[in-house]
Amino acid sequence: MKVTGFRTVLYEFAMDRPLGDANGPTGSNYGAGSFLFIDTDAGITGLAPGGGPAVQKFAPLIIGHDPRGVVGHWKAMLDLAFKGGNEGSDKGAIASIDVALWDLKAKAAGEPLWRMLGARDGRCKAYASGIDLCLTDDEIHAFYARMAAVGIDGGKLKVGLDMDADLRRLAIMRDALSAVTNRPNLMIDSNEYWSPKQAIRYITEIERSFDLAWVEEPARRWDYRGLRQVSAGIRAAVATGENLNDSSDFYPLILNQAVDVVQVGVGTTGITGAMQVAHMAAGFELPVSLMNCPANFMAHLAAALPNHLAMEVVDPGREPCFTFDNDIEDGFIHLGDSPGLGITIDEAKLAALRVDRLSPPPGLTMPFPRREGAGLYIKPLDRGERDSMGWD
Repeated sequence: MKVTGFRTVLYEFAMDRPLGDANGPTGSNYGAGSFLFIDTDAGITGLAPGGGPAVQKFAPLIIGHDPRGVVGHWKAMLDLAFKGGNEGSDKGAIASIDVALWDLKAKAAGEPLWRMLGARDGRCKAYASGIDLCLTDDEIHAFYARMAAVGIDGGKLKVGLDMDADLRRLAIMRDALSAVTNRPNLMIDSNEYWSPKQAIRYITEIERSFDLAWVEEPARRWDYRGLRQVSAGIRAAVATGENLNDSSDFYPLILNQAVDVVQVGVGTTGITGAMQVAHMAAGFELPVSLMNCPANFMAHLAAALPNHLAMEVVDPGREPCFTFDNDIEDGFIHLGDSPGLGITIDEAKLAALRVDRLSPPPGLTMPFPRREGAGLYIKPLDRGERDSMGWD
């Protein structure tokens, strides 16, 4: 079997609800996506969410070769990106190609990817994440109650700009998840908005009222001294890693005891890269948590990791033109037996949403840029922001 070519498709859509964090508190429901298709002479096509123009840089390394040597192809792509670094659009292209090759390899074997990756059971534990700073109190309760209805016993709230509101909203999340257990796992995420000392002050105040399982990105992603300081200064675990690229980025955090929960995802240079970091974490007896993604497709990897804690589930409606073979029950993502990722494209819906270039609404930058005051002082929500978010 040989790779014969690559195809990418861009599309835009509106999500079912807006997403927002400390850097973009008013949020947005604008959705943009893409698919990468890798064709072969055997008539089997691998696909992955993602892609982009940088795919063309790496395509010559794969075309004409057997796609099933996934790890070798991943290494060749990283070697090509060596001088410029595994960053930005190059990283995204490598990740998408890697996922599509894994999908293709599993399809060629006629088995689901979780089994190809070595999992015994096609399931992994989940936790709910609203990316919810822009939601009203009623919307927060509705989201976490919906997650509790499928057995999820943990939730992660976006925080960082208004202590009184954060305490109120944490209580709402806790109460909704209490339908599953009287001690739900509560997590918070400030998206690198605080300095280490700000984080310790803020989190210590929250911990007077709530037992937090972990705090996510309480300082800059690369600041191993600051993250270690936060971890030592609070009761909760420190989770970080979603914006790091590969094992070289995680090495100083792990070596300097600056991370308690290692977060990986498709952005960790694909399935191969995320697996490499997860195995490194396992050597230090550290748990990993898989980041959210459309269709929860990274659950295939989560199911195969012996040190996986729980995978983030956002579920804002990011699958407007495809279906997927997994569902959530009893607090676990259950993966089906469809070959590969289990994603099926609705070609008619994709064609209706297809665009030649993305056109986000004026003034919207995705992902959100860092908010004014970050790491220096907390810039509270102004009246216009509060009004647009439906806050009193």
